[in-house]
Amino acid sequence: MSQAQPNIKQVLNLRKEQNTTLKNLTIMGYLEGTSFLLLIGIAMPLKYMMGISEGVKYIGMAHGILFIAYIVVLMGAAIRIKMPLWAIPAGVLGSFLPFGPFIFDHFLKKSLKKSVKKEA
Repeated sequence: MSQAQPNIKQVLNLRKEQNTTLKNLTIMGYLEGTSFLLLIGIAMPLKYMMGISEGVKYIGMAHGILFIAYIVVLMGAAIRIKMPLWAIPAGVLGSFLPFGPFIFDHFLKKSLKKSVKKEA
């Protein structure tokens, strides 16, 4: 038997790696989206209505780190998963909008399911 052809186990591992990558992207998107909502929904009103600026300082710092991590994970996922061309700009744009990462995640998974059905 030739080693040039991948066996079933190797193909399944590739799909498992892609699923893991997609899960990581989903988790990072949810963390980044939640931190953004906390920032604009709780920390900023506390700062501008009550003069309590500590929330913006800490939540803002956490959001900045999560934003950068999300962009890095998005770029890595684009390489590992065959994402449609619209996915990278939509993912970046979604990270600037409230609820954007959640909406992006929904449409990306919907698009990937369609592409898997076409291949099968």
